[in-house]
Amino acid sequence: MPTLQFKGRNIIWNHHLTVPYHTLDEVPANSFDPAKGEGNIIVEGDNLTALKALLPQYAGKVKCIYIDPPYNTGNEGWVYNDKVNSPLINDWLGKTVGTDDLTRHDKWLCMMVPRLKLLKELLAPDGGIFISIDDNELGNLRLICNEIFKEENFIAVMPRITKKAGKTTGNVAKNTDYVLVYKGEANLELETNTVALENYDEEDEYVDERGNFKLSQTLDYGSIQYSPSLDYEIELDGEIFRPGGVSKKEMLARQKLNPKSDWCWRWSKELFEFGLEKGFVSVKQSRNGKRIYTKTYANATIKKNGASYFVDTVERTKKVTTLEFIENQYSNDNSRKEIERLFGSKVFEYSKPPSLVKKILFLATEPNSIILDSFAGSGTTGQAVLELNKEDGGNRKFILVQMTEATEAEPNKNIARDITAERIKRAITKYDLNSGFTYYKLGTAIDAETLLQGDLPTYEQFAKYVYYLCTGQHHSKHKEIKPKDYFVGNAGNTAIYLIYEQDFEKLTQLALNLSLAEKFRKASANKPVVVYAPACFLDEEYLQDFNMQFVSIPYNLFQKNEQP
Repeated sequence: MPTLQFKGRNIIWNHHLTVPYHTLDEVPANSFDPAKGEGNIIVEGDNLTALKALLPQYAGKVKCIYIDPPYNTGNEGWVYNDKVNSPLINDWLGKTVGTDDLTRHDKWLCMMVPRLKLLKELLAPDGGIFISIDDNELGNLRLICNEIFKEENFIAVMPRITKKAGKTTGNVAKNTDYVLVYKGEANLELETNTVALENYDEEDEYVDERGNFKLSQTLDYGSIQYSPSLDYEIELDGEIFRPGGVSKKEMLARQKLNPKSDWCWRWSKELFEFGLEKGFVSVKQSRNGKRIYTKTYANATIKKNGASYFVDTVERTKKVTTLEFIENQYSNDNSRKEIERLFGSKVFEYSKPPSLVKKILFLATEPNSIILDSFAGSGTTGQAVLELNKEDGGNRKFILVQMTEATEAEPNKNIARDITAERIKRAITKYDLNSGFTYYKLGTAIDAETLLQGDLPTYEQFAKYVYYLCTGQHHSKHKEIKPKDYFVGNAGNTAIYLIYEQDFEKLTQLALNLSLAEKFRKASANKPVVVYAPACFLDEEYLQDFNMQFVSIPYNLFQKNEQP
């Protein structure tokens, strides 16, 4: 498969693996009615680090990801700030990416790749990722997503009207951007729209079982490639009908001039005879005389099984099209108006309208889905989730990640708290959305250096992280965690233990010893056991006898296993 080459690629391609896990520390003062919105969370902090922190709980669980990353227009003022151990990357840190930056596409790709890789880990197999983007990076994003999400999982590039009037600069006034869509490893079922039935305005003797019908089109037309098998005479009510009303003699004469194209029927003779018998055919007067029409019923259609036809029930739907967002209701004009309605002024640039995200959620989620936005900005996605829940009675949950965007010039700036969270609060109150959220900040890094410095997570935080490393799955049964017994949980036929205390002095004295090994073996009914501990006083022979695997913390802790 072709790969996209850019400056820094070899440095950042696996950078997401080196990003340490962090705890998520609740900030009750910034939360809003968390009991009503259990499962809705806003995370304050760098989105790369936050995505890594979310893995232990949400890996493979997110049904729909929507992100609106910087478009890299050169006018957004975004700065590359990922701390990567490389002289090249270090030279980029803290510098605003402008239109005159010859490496701006390289920097943008270096920023996006590790985030996209973590988003892929969070995406459910039957989920989908929707990415807003414009012409500046659409081509690069498509190529890099083909590598990360796989080209065969590409769904569509869906254009969107951004504003009624386009930009006034340049040769062409641009008023569109795009939503790039990829699915997970399984099939993504996009919700189809039920066809409006107001056009089904006629009824016959089959109305009770088939519903109303409409006359679809004439049985004959001349734009099809001519086929002798579809050129036959039909006798109805004593009248002879031929395709296009053309006699056999005239048809043969025309065929000599153009044997490839002329009038014929859309249905084979066998299908017509079945359709006529079952009431799917009607004769109506037209401007050019009587014509044969076919009926389309609201709840029935003709299907074929082998050589036989039968009438089957059907729910009339229309497929999602790439033009779903070419309507003014999805334009940025509406996003600006919504921000002003909630805040009384324009407090945020480049936000998207809730109608856009709500439409995406309608297409790609179910009533209990988890939705993630790691470039949360003004909080549009959170509002859209709650509005859709109110409309259809769903219980979808959102995860929003947003940086503070504080700088030396604005050290107290906090977009996550003052705009993202504040917008959700105001929307809940203004629109009676009957929900809430829990607010978190990125906390302690769970890595060797931090542990050795004594900056320690709680037992529950560490246990969930250990479980994820051991199994590759999130810990869904948090109540199983028993700190006093050092028990983390079961994974299939394996029991997982963590010998740990949130006290550095005590931690330095803890070890897997004979008495603990016997206790674990008895509690686990002799099934395989994995033990995470600072030290081990048992040799390999004892461990084998106890059917036990020892993993040292912190040094061997970070060797992630896919299976226990």
